[in-house]
Amino acid sequence: METTLASLPLVIVIFLVAGVVKGITGMGLPTVAMGLLGALVSPLAAAALLVVPSLITNIWQLAAGPNVFPVTRRLWPMMAAIAVATTAGSAFITGGHSNGPTAALGAVLMLYAIYTLVAQPLSIPAWQERWLSPAIGLVTGLVTGATGVFVVPAVPYLQSLNLSRDDLIQALGLSFTVSTIALACGLAWHGEYPGSAVMTSAIAVIPALVGMIAGQAIRARINPAMFRTAFLTGLFLLGLEMFLRALL
Repeated sequence: METTLASLPLVIVIFLVAGVVKGITGMGLPTVAMGLLGALVSPLAAAALLVVPSLITNIWQLAAGPNVFPVTRRLWPMMAAIAVATTAGSAFITGGHSNGPTAALGAVLMLYAIYTLVAQPLSIPAWQERWLSPAIGLVTGLVTGATGVFVVPAVPYLQSLNLSRDDLIQALGLSFTVSTIALACGLAWHGEYPGSAVMTSAIAVIPALVGMIAGQAIRARINPAMFRTAFLTGLFLLGLEMFLRALL
């Protein structure tokens, strides 16, 4: 594991910031944490650190709403595909070459930021879900296994299903929870999830939860549109720096 006691304070700050973003926007903890940790450690080490805070915060988000079972019943083909593809795709991030995963992570961060900033909202009819859900789950799982980022293309897809606000939040929590568990299984399968990573990851739960609570309080006091634009712009620049660093 690449993290040391000397880097632990920085890890704590990163998860505090990621928690604030999640508290304000309802998502973003894995994406922000992976992006910022990518400047400190390899994507593989960052993914291992991400597991416990992501799992705890997303189970919290999943359990907070009233429709866990209906949402799960509707989206289970997507979740099954995410689980299988993430576990299989983890061979890329655990392959021992940090430049490839770093470049891929940077590219995914840029793609997500650009799409979210400029794309028009989509609306997918219910009859298309039967084949689209497993296809989106498959692609999301492969991206997650390769980069540790759960949002592409799962988030735009779930936002296009015309779900109620509460159901969308639960659907995102479900998707991120399944992705986190599958990523942990993939890392463990390849022998890249040591006990030291679990301990450091568990410590990071506290600042992540504190950040979420703070973010929820901040949300009522800021302009959400301005924050979203600033957040996505910063995410794009972070991804660009990682992509260029991996290539040069």
